Amino acid sequence: MPIAVVTGANSGIGHAFARFLMDEGYEVHACDREVGPQLQSLSPAQLHQLDVTSPASISAFAKELEGKHIDVLLNIAGVMSPPEKDGMETTDLEVLKRTFEVNTFGPLLLTQALLPNLVRNDGSVARVGIVSSRVGSIGDNSTGGSYAYRASKAAVNSIGKSLAMDLKNKNVVVILLHPGITKTNMVAGLGELPPDAVEPEEAAGKLWKVFVGKGMDETGTFWHREGFELPW
Repeated sequence: MPIAVVTGANSGIGHAFARFLMDEGYEVHACDREVGPQLQSLSPAQLHQLDVTSPASISAFAKELEGKHIDVLLNIAGVMSPPEKDGMETTDLEVLKRTFEVNTFGPLLLTQALLPNLVRNDGSVARVGIVSSRVGSIGDNSTGGSYAYRASKAAVNSIGKSLAMDLKNKNVVVILLHPGITKTNMVAGLGELPPDAVEPEEAAGKLWKVFVGKGMDETGTFWHREGFELPW
């Protein structure tokens, strides 16, 4: 049975992905900072308390998976401050630190800790997905704002690209993924959502199709859930 690790699985896209992968026949290791009701509902997935901002928590989690071959690692955990707290005149060091710790440093440090599980000598391919955001595209930025969030996603895009280059000869494909506006807790305070906003289940299903459709020739690229490549 293939093995998948999913972060941010207590809600939103992470939760939808974990359930989707169970249906696909994966042994799912569902992780979140809080083992809340939604995470607990993912039985028979293996549930883990994992704080991606804590090196100690990451190390403890990696130890739990020691010796297991991971086929899919999905770095989905993310945070976003309300726009009024992350604007040109309002964002502060605490907002910046918290946003980068979760959105940028977390995916790198977790992937780093799980490299022994991802890299194997039998020629099989492992996959790492990082859920980024279109707002992390510098070339696509026409509105400004969301300083910490935008910068954290641009930075994790850079990290994903570097991981892809370093892991290419180790048979690990790395793909950056944009879910589009999705009806999750992260956007709950943003008011009325646009017509193209989707439920987490739809976002997860479309992202999975994109994710598994990319091979080593496309490692380190950035994709919209609808299947088109995004600019850096």
